[in-house]
Amino acid sequence: MKRTAGAAALALLAPLAASGCGAGTPEAASTSTTDTSGTFTFAIPADPGALDPAMGVLSITNTVLSVAYDTLVRSGEDGGVVPGLAEKWDVKPDSVTFTLRKDATCSDGSPVTPENVAATVNHITDPDTKSPVNGVLVPAGMKAEAGQDTVTLSTPEPFGFILESARDIFIVCGKGLEDRSLLTRGTSGSGPYVLSEAVPGDHYTFKVRRDYAWGSSGTGADLPEQVVLKVVPNEQTAANLLVAGTVNGAQFLGPDRARMESTPGVGQIVHSVGNGQFFYHQGEGRPGADPAVRKALTQALNLTELGGIASGGTGRPATGLVAEPRPCPGDTVAGHVPAFDEAAAAAALDAAGWKPGPDGIRVKDGEKLTLSLLYPTTRGPGVQAAAEYMAAAWQKAGADVKLNGALDTKLSESLNVTQDWDVVWLPITVTLPSQLVGFLSGPAAPEGANFAHLDNKRYAELVTEANGIPGEKGCELWLQAESALFENADLVPVVANTVLTATRNATFGFSGGLFDPSSFRLTQGG
Repeated sequence: MKRTAGAAALALLAPLAASGCGAGTPEAASTSTTDTSGTFTFAIPADPGALDPAMGVLSITNTVLSVAYDTLVRSGEDGGVVPGLAEKWDVKPDSVTFTLRKDATCSDGSPVTPENVAATVNHITDPDTKSPVNGVLVPAGMKAEAGQDTVTLSTPEPFGFILESARDIFIVCGKGLEDRSLLTRGTSGSGPYVLSEAVPGDHYTFKVRRDYAWGSSGTGADLPEQVVLKVVPNEQTAANLLVAGTVNGAQFLGPDRARMESTPGVGQIVHSVGNGQFFYHQGEGRPGADPAVRKALTQALNLTELGGIASGGTGRPATGLVAEPRPCPGDTVAGHVPAFDEAAAAAALDAAGWKPGPDGIRVKDGEKLTLSLLYPTTRGPGVQAAAEYMAAAWQKAGADVKLNGALDTKLSESLNVTQDWDVVWLPITVTLPSQLVGFLSGPAAPEGANFAHLDNKRYAELVTEANGIPGEKGCELWLQAESALFENADLVPVVANTVLTATRNATFGFSGGLFDPSSFRLTQGG
């Protein structure tokens, strides 16, 4: 099946994401008076676009959808799997059978049935749907079959993360199953809120379902009357709104983070949000097609300094490609990335045939060493500064570097359609290593999701073997596969990013980048 590489990658490029518990919990709210008649307002940094869960191509889209939809299982605070719409499950190497709870209803009042779940999954994996999450968030070839009180998800081959993959599937029910067009600017799920107003580029308003009684952190009776997700692309504006009490929550990656940390009355928690990292385009005729050039360019960068710049000093050393808490703990980065050595970088470029020209720009076969460095402008000023740092280091090494900052939509087009880049800074946040395989191997863009045209045979062999092996043995192979990418300089992990979630007069939970909407609480006098 053809997937849109840029769009699929941006499904996991996270302008709003988090792992673990969010800024405060309902238990914390119990120390204050809670208000169920008010409006919980959260600033989101980008518009979510179309709201059909099968076409959710941005991380922010999935964050918004989590307010109105349930999943079969969820991520617990320790990264484990806890019940959602399913109350229990039976896992086999190539299938998992879920027993559904009987009290869940859709927003239109109809019961949530095994048939609803099966229809949701089979729609995503139907090639005619052209869902960008098929083969990424949802395993390729997965099928769903409804029973009397159960639904079974199966894959063509054994798959070690078949249970965990169900955390990422929003279950559609009710009228939205019959008419998918209703989902573009509406919701049809079993979550505690239903979308009541959508003003793209400005705000999305959700109204509570007081009959909701199957949440992990409370019932509809405990929740605010409305939730408003307000589109605020500028972090300084979001900070001003939070201080003024106009919004109850926002996330900060840039310089306003320090301001929020020192503001009295603002709740805060720091989350991991995946890596700052970059990829080399390995398509035919690209400088990055030569592994010697990739390794030399990597050696020309002081990655410790670069990580500090990109994260504004708030990052941590990168230790892998999967967001924490990981299903496969371990450090795949240390000792596997080419180390900073400017002299070795220059010697390697010389040996690869790139000789300095009269203007200092290296030349090979009459062609200058020219690099187009693409980066997203939605990740804060640190990423732009990092791009400028990379450009300066590579110019010193003899490359002519052109910077190209782009919004997410334009970046997606560049990755998938025009392919007009040589290096791209692309933070991809995933919760399972299997979700990266389509990006890092297989058919190249535009026919597949492999936007950088990677062809690491060692990685492909290891993930093929690991896919069918659960537990520690499979994890060992997944970890080796990541290291194989770094040793070949296919992509370079620079820093493990963190984000500050700041709150005012409210508490709520996050898990795996999704809201736990049953945890929303407004606190009075906070």
